[in-house]
Amino acid sequence: MGQNVADLFVHTLVRAGVTRVWGLPGDSLNGFTDAIRRSGELEWRHVRHEEAAAFAAAGEAHVTGELAVVAGSCGPGNLHFINGLFDAQRSRVPVLAIASHIPSAEIGSSYFQETHPQELFRECSDYVELVGDPAQLPWVLETAMRTAVEKNGVAVVVVPGDIFHRDAPKRRPSAPIRATRPRVLPSEDELAAAAGLLNDAGSVTILAGAGVAGSHDEVMALAEALQAPIVHAFRGKEHIEYDNPFDVGMTGLLGFASGYRAMERCDALLILGSDFPYREFYPEKATVIQVDVRGEQLGRRTPIDLGLVGDVGETARALAPLVRAGRSDAHLKDSLKHYRSTRHQLDELANDDGRSPIHPQYVAKLVDELSAEDAIYTADVGSPVMWAARYLRMTPDRRLIGSFSHGSMANAVPHALGAQAAAPDRQVIALAGDGGISMLMGELLSIRQNDLPVKVVVFNNSSLNFVELEMKAAGTVTYGTDLVETDFAAIAQASGIAGYRVEKASDLAATLKRAFDEPGPALIDVVVARQELTIPPSITVAQAKGFALYALRTVFSGRGDELLDLADTNVWRRLFN
Repeated sequence: MGQNVADLFVHTLVRAGVTRVWGLPGDSLNGFTDAIRRSGELEWRHVRHEEAAAFAAAGEAHVTGELAVVAGSCGPGNLHFINGLFDAQRSRVPVLAIASHIPSAEIGSSYFQETHPQELFRECSDYVELVGDPAQLPWVLETAMRTAVEKNGVAVVVVPGDIFHRDAPKRRPSAPIRATRPRVLPSEDELAAAAGLLNDAGSVTILAGAGVAGSHDEVMALAEALQAPIVHAFRGKEHIEYDNPFDVGMTGLLGFASGYRAMERCDALLILGSDFPYREFYPEKATVIQVDVRGEQLGRRTPIDLGLVGDVGETARALAPLVRAGRSDAHLKDSLKHYRSTRHQLDELANDDGRSPIHPQYVAKLVDELSAEDAIYTADVGSPVMWAARYLRMTPDRRLIGSFSHGSMANAVPHALGAQAAAPDRQVIALAGDGGISMLMGELLSIRQNDLPVKVVVFNNSSLNFVELEMKAAGTVTYGTDLVETDFAAIAQASGIAGYRVEKASDLAATLKRAFDEPGPALIDVVVARQELTIPPSITVAQAKGFALYALRTVFSGRGDELLDLADTNVWRRLFN
């Protein structure tokens, strides 16, 4: 029997180095899943929700840097991909989504489960196309894969279920699809212009984003030449924080006062591979030079004086020799001194003071101390990302993955699925909020079913905690954020996963160590303080006014005990530390 379209699909994926496909089976996808079964060359990684499959593929792509694949059946099946694909696209990781469709003869008839995937996924992809004829398949599939790996984004191939069973077209295959590695460097005139602006500035600060990945040494050399402190955006943390004598922490809503201050007080800000979105944290008067390999990014967050299109490493290497010698180190020394003070204050807040519930900072600090030097962390959006940003120390081999651009809840566990499958011998730790883990709780079963030794640490405060903080800052009485008290350890145990519940700080270190030593998956459910304040480095007048209004309205609504709890959690400890 000759090769059908589904066989050609599988063969093309295998030649590109793909080893697994994430998803849920379904009738319109049967031709494809059967081809996987017959080939024996791809793993089918089954999850309980298609959204989790897309997140898992993104987590895999984060770790490997290579193409990851997700597949789902027609209509509501692949429709569930949408949130995970938006996350992958905005995180710039290469993911191919195979979206099966209703029978081709029924398209346009409002058939059972009919949607139009090629329209639905257009906003969250760099390429999306419907295959209506088998002759299209080799060209469409290869174009989709090349687009995903070259643009580090999402590509979607939509295939009616009947097309999978048709005879494959005969065509000489192209070279196996792998990402190319071109050198992108600004012109000599542009580099000279940048050097002139930097040399004229009395003090320079570097803002480093995810675009500095793979360019650690070049950025260090440029910072040395400029005597510049380095502030990082959250997505830049894993790539630039380690072995960095110029590090002064993060800025932004999750950041440090020292990072904000180093940017606010500079004469020139050099942005390297960052698309940091919060305009209020950029300096108003500094000269701004931005370097990014994607020219469309330049100047879209803050006005710039010069934009350079280039790889961060190549550009930094070319720029460093043009920096004048003998620069003052006053700004750098002042910024480092402030960072040491800020870091000391944050570390003091992460100590065990013997009070209950447990302070979440202490949980994050212990996770950092007890995890491997090459651990892969995933973090839920909400308060877990705050503690990850402030208390997880990066090393050359640690990774930190999250929905840092899309900002989706419930990403930590499914991201960990993909990361662990891609790196089976490394420790993978998901920092989950109780709201996040509840949203995709079925993926605990996916951890077990796929036999993945993921460790899940749940910050359990019986609330949508970060949403509450946003309400307080806006002057709103918290409402609709309560979560029923839940024993996630018991749920884990019922799912066949080792489960531990911790309510006393004195039990935490030993329990984490025991769970991390488990050969298989484990969940540690930690009851943490609900009213812990996560204050950004710069408080606006509106935020301060909002918090005062929240306090007043809370008292008037008969919930003054909430304010007492907040004071007990935060004020007492800050006064006596």
